[in-house]
Amino acid sequence: MLGCSTRMLVGILVVVLALFLAGLVGGAIGSSLFGIEAPSFMKFPQPHVELPAEAVFELFGFPITNTLIASWFTIIVLVAIFYAATRKMKLIPGRLQGLVEAGMELLLNFVESVAGKENGRRFFPVIATIFLFVIFNAYLALLPLFGPSIVRTEQAEAKAPIAGIVASVEVEEGDRVEEGEVIYLLESGEEITAPIDGEVGHLFSVGDSVAANDAVASIENYWPLFRSANTDLNMPLAFALMSFIFVEYWGMRALGATRYLTTVFFNFGLLLQSLKQLLRGKIRPALSGLVTGVINAFVGILELFSHFVRIISFTFRLFGNMTAGEILLLIAAFLIPWVMPVPFYGLEILVGFVQALIFAGLTLVFATVAVTPHGEEGEVS
Repeated sequence: MLGCSTRMLVGILVVVLALFLAGLVGGAIGSSLFGIEAPSFMKFPQPHVELPAEAVFELFGFPITNTLIASWFTIIVLVAIFYAATRKMKLIPGRLQGLVEAGMELLLNFVESVAGKENGRRFFPVIATIFLFVIFNAYLALLPLFGPSIVRTEQAEAKAPIAGIVASVEVEEGDRVEEGEVIYLLESGEEITAPIDGEVGHLFSVGDSVAANDAVASIENYWPLFRSANTDLNMPLAFALMSFIFVEYWGMRALGATRYLTTVFFNFGLLLQSLKQLLRGKIRPALSGLVTGVINAFVGILELFSHFVRIISFTFRLFGNMTAGEILLLIAAFLIPWVMPVPFYGLEILVGFVQALIFAGLTLVFATVAVTPHGEEGEVS
């Protein structure tokens, strides 16, 4: 069964069950239900979701975020794979060359099946770039070096502005606070605030005396060094703009800028012609043309609006699905470490492929429609 002997299969199931029980007891659920303090190697950081990408360092005053680093890493991996596959190309390809060629041929056949051979060759570089970059971003984000496995930390101390007695404690140990959020109130009315965003460490108690500049709480902030570029709103937006620009460019190139704009967006020809007929006294044909002309003009405005809406829909579809998947993995690993996240990793593999295919496929469909002569839609071939 599945290429394994019964004894081996039973052994695998026992190991998986043992890991699941250990994760259940030592994870957040077990700690909450049974009050068991799990060893450090079983603890998983409490999920902390930040939608904006976190800046890891600055380069010439420009913030370098963890998602930007991840996108550079994706580019390096893609370049390395294709360089290794094409460095010594052979008539009888090796494994890597054969795998890359098979993948590219499959993708090219898909593009040509939708757009035709001539347009397919024209669209292929852009469609392939979108597909490969999105899917590699999604799959590389499943590696252990992404997420909370490798983090950068920043520590600071909240200090008392003056000597006094603690009147109230506004937070609890382990709470996450934002910079400037009140941690303590002194009897004098002075506030002690968080110096940075982060997690609160040790705390004083109500009634404790503190001296001026005493460190009354430690704040620790951490963020992953690598985070999927698909979960940064800027990256899906950049690809959505790229898709929009190329679709409009291909449409104008194929039909001519004037014809493309007037037949797709600003279809006022029949309306203007009908108005001229109305001024010349040709009432009957003018009225018939006016109705159709108004409809054509209205449809053109809706088409223009829909092209811009694509940017928003493309952006939030990719961003929302990828971000939700990342949050799901973090929560699963926090609640029951080790075994529980495994099914969700399989789900994310499927979601990454589907999102890359949808983004590239819709761009391909819109490009194919854009280069189709719109004045011939009613003709029978």
